[in-house]
Order: sequence, then C-alpha cells, then structure tokens
Amino acid sequence: MQTREQRLLIIDDDEMFCHVLNRALTRRGYDVIVAHDAEQALTMAAQHSPTMATLDLKLENSSGLKLLPELLATVPLCRIVVLTGYSSIATAVEAMKLGAVNYLCKPVDADDVLIAFERQTGDPDIELADNPPSINRITWEHIQKVLQEHDGNISATARALGMHRRTLQRKLQKRPVRR
Repeated sequence: MQTREQRLLIIDDDEMFCHVLNRALTRRGYDVIVAHDAEQALTMAAQHSPTMATLDLKLENSSGLKLLPELLATVPLCRIVVLTGYSSIATAVEAMKLGAVNYLCKPVDADDVLIAFERQTGDPDIELADNPPSINRITWEHIQKVLQEHDGNISATARALGMHRRTLQRKLQKRPVRR
C-alpha cells in the first residue's frame, strides 16, 4: 500500500490527459486518483486526503480558481499545482494568492508536474524574455484580468471592456496568443 505522501489527485475534464498523466505518475510510484469536475474533486479529496493535486484552470462547468480554496478547505495540507492551456499573468497571480504552489502552462508531462511540486522557492536566475509581449498577447492578458475581476461573467466583462458580448465570446474561444 502506498503512503499518504504519495497520493495525488488529478482534476481535469480532459479524460485523455488524465489517463496519460495517471499512467505516468502511477509508474513512478504514486497512488493516483482522478476527478473530472469540481463536485467529484471535492468528494475524492474528502475521501482520500491527497497531499498533492493538479488542478485544471478551466474545467467544463467551473473555474479551477473557484475550486482551489474549496479544495484547500477540505484538505488543508494538499499542495496544488494549477495547469492550464489558457495561461495569463492574472490567473497565475490569482492561483498563487489562492494557495497554489505552482502554475504550469500545458502541454506538460509527468516530470514537469513533479518538478513543480518539488520547487519550494522562486528561481532568481530564470531567464528574462529578450522581447516584450506582442500587442495581441497584452490584449489577451487584459481580457483575462478583466474577466477574472468579474468572476467569469462574460456580459459584465464585455461591458467593462466596452465591446459586444459576442465579440468577447469569439475572442475567448481562440487559443491564447503566444508572446
């Protein structure tokens, strides 16, 4: 039987990603449990008391940022790494403020996840970008910040940005702009 220190909860609505990450972490000796939505995640956390969890930022019917404090209330000693394909500075900052120990942009593999759990401090030697972000990336970041300020409410965000709701929805359906 695995020790409690090796129990890891994967929370992601992408079943294929969960399957691949589950298999890779199980091979490395972790006792892995999987949840595909917020309700299932809270149930699994209460039943199994994981000490580590990966949390997708954008679950099908909810936000990982809203689930994060609930998970920590259920299992206060759980170390949570937020994973996302929709990264932004605003969500990274909020995830850390809400108690995540790290924040990774997908695609990631099991090694990336384990390194994220192991890192206890920041890296002052990390390379700084040579070029500033594009105007499209800055726009994407700003939209994400305003969306976060309005708790994911599309209509309120569109009003705050001075754009039509459908225009905002189209922008949000696109993949994040690369730097």
